[in-house]
Amino acid sequence: MDHSSEQILPLETLRAFDAAARTGSFSAAAEKLNLTHGAVSRQIAKLEDWLGLKVFERNARGVTLTIEGNRLHLRTTEAFALISFNSDRWVEPRGTAVVRLASIPSVSGLWLMPRMAALENSPTKLRIVLDVDNRQADLADEGIDLSVRCGRGRIPGRVSVQLFEEHIFPIASPDLAKEIGRGDPARLLKFPLINDSDASAWRAWFAAQDVDYRPRPQDRRFEDYNLVLDAAAHGLGIALARPPLTADQLGSGRIVAVDERVALNPVSYWMDRPVGRPRAAAADLARRIAEQAGLAPEKLEAFLQDDV
Repeated sequence: MDHSSEQILPLETLRAFDAAARTGSFSAAAEKLNLTHGAVSRQIAKLEDWLGLKVFERNARGVTLTIEGNRLHLRTTEAFALISFNSDRWVEPRGTAVVRLASIPSVSGLWLMPRMAALENSPTKLRIVLDVDNRQADLADEGIDLSVRCGRGRIPGRVSVQLFEEHIFPIASPDLAKEIGRGDPARLLKFPLINDSDASAWRAWFAAQDVDYRPRPQDRRFEDYNLVLDAAAHGLGIALARPPLTADQLGSGRIVAVDERVALNPVSYWMDRPVGRPRAAAADLARRIAEQAGLAPEKLEAFLQDDV
């Protein structure tokens, strides 16, 4: 079969194949890679679908390579050896205490990073491998244990719990704040407004003040909230503070509040995990994240036990 025009298989798929070929067991491969049995099984299914042939014979005691699988394993073994010898590519740590955590850039930099030392070191040591990405990846297929994201609700195929909500309010650079002054909410419409992924937050804030808002040509939009804060700090317009992401920047005086009125953001923060029993280290990290977020213990335990 010609795959020249098809998507290249992820390296994680070939790693799962190599581990299963070496151990003769999906369960043993999962343990070696710190994945679930289901994640390894899905990776092998993806490989076989891509190749259009079977690479393993399944039996009661484990798996054995087919003729085609053995040929592929010889090639992947050579390829991994070549990569290992000639590449400076970063190799992620692996081990029972390693947890893969996925999040978007703004949450990673503004909420997770200030808490990373506490998350890794208390009460026992964990190693967090942080995957920073805007994609809504398949957690199980990507070998990701947990995800912290912004969203409007649960995502099908994941177990989710709402970590916290945020009450938003307008912010700007100190110089622009002096120009804006105090007064009624509509005064803000004299200035450019800075949106992130969409205008829903500003619409919610103005609606709470009985003012209608629609994006205008002078307004700006940045997909990542880090850029929203940078734009506000450099005087490009008025943004919305999203506590607790803005706590450090407000504390430093880089940005200041220009109106004390708040509104509930339609977007909140969620923690997700793949369906199935989480690994002990992943459950441990979930508890630490929940504590940092102020999540009620009973909600956290339901999240760890629920497979719906």
